[in-house]
Amino acid sequence: MAAAGAAWAKTPRNQMSLLGKNKLDALLPEQFGDWHHVPSDAIVTPESDDSLAAKLYSQSVGRLYQLPSGQGVMMLIAYGDTQSDQLQLHRPEVCYPAFGFNIVRSEAAAFRLGHGAVVPGRNLTASSPERTERISYWTRIGESLPQSGSEQRLAKLQMAWDGTVPDGVLVRISNIEASDTSAFALNERFAADLIASMSPASRPVLIGTKLSKAMLV
Repeated sequence: MAAAGAAWAKTPRNQMSLLGKNKLDALLPEQFGDWHHVPSDAIVTPESDDSLAAKLYSQSVGRLYQLPSGQGVMMLIAYGDTQSDQLQLHRPEVCYPAFGFNIVRSEAAAFRLGHGAVVPGRNLTASSPERTERISYWTRIGESLPQSGSEQRLAKLQMAWDGTVPDGVLVRISNIEASDTSAFALNERFAADLIASMSPASRPVLIGTKLSKAMLV
């Protein structure tokens, strides 16, 4: 009985949602600063034939944005309202190989969003016979911003221990610039411009409340 009581006490019961009842696409402007949305079907998405994506992600938005210079980035933001042992965000290291890409580079990164706010994430280079993408991404699980799969699992475990079922979001930005240096700089510029364009009330959905508050200073 004591063991059963302890197990019940640690069963996640509190739902955390930073998106609430909002629609993800309504929070993301189609035009901001020098960026404008261009219709495209070239974005690698987490869809699968067995509709696993429908179970993992309750909402997702994929768009191509361009600058007047012609440079562009592909943005995918996927949101899951429940992060558990059965349902958890698929990181690009898993998603891209399923579409025929090889991950040839993966390293921790820190994306500067302005006002001293820095979001931890990763930079990847994924290559296929058709193209090479330089990918910058971060994930939010509840209020955590894990940089690796192991950190992501640990964050979910800690919140489960606290009795919380968190939501989660994957923010992925990529482009096909030839140079790693210029490509990752372009991704970081887009991330900073996107977050700056969002309302203070909307930013926590992508970066959590702590970094959102930092940007108000």
